[in-house]
Amino acid sequence: MTFSTRLTAAVLCGVVVTAAVPATASAHSARGELLDVVPVSTMDTTQLVSYLGDYDLDTSRVRFAVHAKRIVYRTIDPRGKPTTASALVALPRNNNRSPRQVAWLHGTTGYRGSTASVADGNDRAAALLFASAGYLTTAPDYLGLGTGPGYHPYVDAPSTVTASVDALRAAKQYAARQGVRPDPRVMITGHSQGGHATMALGQALQRGVDPRLKVGALAPISGPFKPSALVTKALNDEIANGVAYMAYWTVAWNRLHHLYDDPADAFNDPSIEALFDGEHRNEEIFRHLPKTMRELLTPAYFERLKHPTGVLGAKLREADGYCDWRPTVPVTIYSSAGDRDTLLETSAYCDQRLKKHHARSTLVDLGADVNHGKAAKLALPRILTAFDRN
Repeated sequence: MTFSTRLTAAVLCGVVVTAAVPATASAHSARGELLDVVPVSTMDTTQLVSYLGDYDLDTSRVRFAVHAKRIVYRTIDPRGKPTTASALVALPRNNNRSPRQVAWLHGTTGYRGSTASVADGNDRAAALLFASAGYLTTAPDYLGLGTGPGYHPYVDAPSTVTASVDALRAAKQYAARQGVRPDPRVMITGHSQGGHATMALGQALQRGVDPRLKVGALAPISGPFKPSALVTKALNDEIANGVAYMAYWTVAWNRLHHLYDDPADAFNDPSIEALFDGEHRNEEIFRHLPKTMRELLTPAYFERLKHPTGVLGAKLREADGYCDWRPTVPVTIYSSAGDRDTLLETSAYCDQRLKKHHARSTLVDLGADVNHGKAAKLALPRILTAFDRN
């Protein structure tokens, strides 16, 4: 879900992931076209109770066995060029031919093999939790993770949205092959990076990005809703795992927006850029990172981030804006006073912006003793209950 959570809780697979070849996605192909389906797991209810319990998730709502598949589908990269991506689709084994849908959007990972479609871990468990309660659940890996080619455009909401919308389209095709026509409403939730993505995806669906998909409810968990504020805090070493987040973000946004000409312009150790190629496990990334932001960044780049202008400033303002709209569905934002990664104050910012637009928004503080990773485990059963009521 996040760097810190994955290092302690995710069970990473030891299989080398071969990237899909994007050449199969021609310029004339349909976005969201289903290309491949690979079995991941089939669990009955007894197995699901044991599995979800291993991830400290509430198992009281397990009602159905689940088939989980990895799908590969056509989508586009941040520049609009055809590519492919992968996702986990979890389908409840029941007699409901028109199940409701959930989209689970994962948090930060630097390693492509950590995603739900490839490895056991918190994100697969979250998807199976919803599926076991009767929801057709889609968990996109995003671009450049899972089996998708290229680099991951970290915290780039526009490309996260296109990959997620296309994953939902492909999941619908897979469901149709099983004789299932899911409800067009999509209940959207996600943790950390996925919390920010939840608001972006919800906005896109409400604005009609695909008329066959509707937003049903929004429940982001501990999202970085105001990245500009988190950058400022991170520069002062006031964010847990701030060095990792900032290193990843700097490398990813340079690939998108050309923020520097050479890694040595930004990093005191230029080799840090190579850590974020999707092939380095999170543990390996952490071993090579310094402890403080001053050690990570060159003085010139540090000062640039303190006073962002130009494309960097513009893109930060854009990233800050995904709570500046009026959802027509309820929004429940989960965070915690004990979160030192994305901070309760950024969730409060999202709640305030939504209410300014007269949205039905509720902020839930899970407690001072709840850290960033634990927030998702506590929020998920509440979210499932709320989705059932919508």
